[in-house]
Amino acid sequence: MPDFPLSNASHDLTGRVALVTGASSGLGERFARVLASQGAAVALCARRVDRLEALAKEIEQAGGRAIPVAMDARDADALVAAVDAAEAAFGTVDILVNNAGVPDAQRAHKMSVDLVDHVLGVNLRAPWLLAIEVARRLIEAKRPGNIVNISSTAHYRYDGGGAALYAVTKTAVARMTETLSTEWAYANINVNAIAPGMFVSEMTDGMFERIGDPSEHVARKRIPVAAQLDSTLLYLCSPASECVTGAVIKVDDGQSARMRM
Repeated sequence: MPDFPLSNASHDLTGRVALVTGASSGLGERFARVLASQGAAVALCARRVDRLEALAKEIEQAGGRAIPVAMDARDADALVAAVDAAEAAFGTVDILVNNAGVPDAQRAHKMSVDLVDHVLGVNLRAPWLLAIEVARRLIEAKRPGNIVNISSTAHYRYDGGGAALYAVTKTAVARMTETLSTEWAYANINVNAIAPGMFVSEMTDGMFERIGDPSEHVARKRIPVAAQLDSTLLYLCSPASECVTGAVIKVDDGQSARMRM
């Protein structure tokens, strides 16, 4: 039997290389900060390079390591180039956080083909392509890794409020997580997902402007913030979750108990 520490729950990411998409704001920005704080070198990926540069500077001033990487999630070549940039700077990427996503906020029958392609491209095609690119390199290097996909509680429930395609993509991300975890289990690549409920972020700011403060419509009368996902993220990226793969972890602060908007 291997000798495990007591408790076997380390979040130390020293020597690890992470790539975080959608790192210019919201959950992605927080995810990048958290991973860097635990010792990972982080490639910050998004379109808004000025924000990435500012974030990289803050991480470095705090003693971490990070680089900004311009990446359009709809461009397959840019996805590969982002992995190349991270590898050139820090070595093989062994933590991938597929966080970038866009809402649709329209009734399905009113969506243009361009909007359909955009939502599918960012929310599903990009995480699929990034996952297989990172996994391919890990398999060639015979190294383990952790892939964390960001799904949503929209995977479990849709109330007809005008985000049907978003919900479909988040269910697809959950299923992608399950299937790829099976495919790459032999290579010790753990693939898991977080399904957040409604959290304060740049994406939800626009929704709150449309519908008002939703706090009164959820069980705990509050909307959680990104920092309250830290522990789940670190668990799935660290040795603490060595035997966990194919899981979709719902983190919704009890919102599914009662939500009327």
